[in-house]
Amino acid sequence: RFYYGMEIQRADGFVVQTGDPDGPAEGFIDPSTEALRTVPLEIMVKGDKTPVYGETLEENGRYNEDPAIPFNAYGTIAMARAEFEDNSGSSQFFWLLKESELTPSNANLLDGRYAVFGYLVENQDLLSSVQVGDTIESIKVVSGADLLENASYKVFSGFGGGNNSDESSSSS
Repeated sequence: RFYYGMEIQRADGFVVQTGDPDGPAEGFIDPSTEALRTVPLEIMVKGDKTPVYGETLEENGRYNEDPAIPFNAYGTIAMARAEFEDNSGSSQFFWLLKESELTPSNANLLDGRYAVFGYLVENQDLLSSVQVGDTIESIKVVSGADLLENASYKVFSGFGGGNNSDESSSSS
């Protein structure tokens, strides 16, 4: 219910973005630490057993590989972050407003650079009419909720990378 009543902060024809609560920072300030909570970049590649953390697929030397959930549909939902700071995601997310013909998997500038976590499955026709200042009434995860994990209080001391499809591979 964190997002209920939250305003849309960006609606520019490319994306609709929200998730920046009122306060001094862009993102979620953890009330117990009074620090900005950030989430490491996480990209799952088709065929891998674990995600790549903390770096884009390009930085990981895997720019030609397909993310398990690509930017290939109008209404793709992804974690917002600062463009050149891979692990700067916090509470903000966005919906992509482009058609899949314009963003084919593995042939666009977003795949492997931003963490995609779903697709809008209802009311796609309303997404293009969303404007800055509109508010979120409710959000519902319709499938995959059993895979969600509250990682807000985990400490990530390092980020693994590399191809994880081979059982003998290891993370650094």
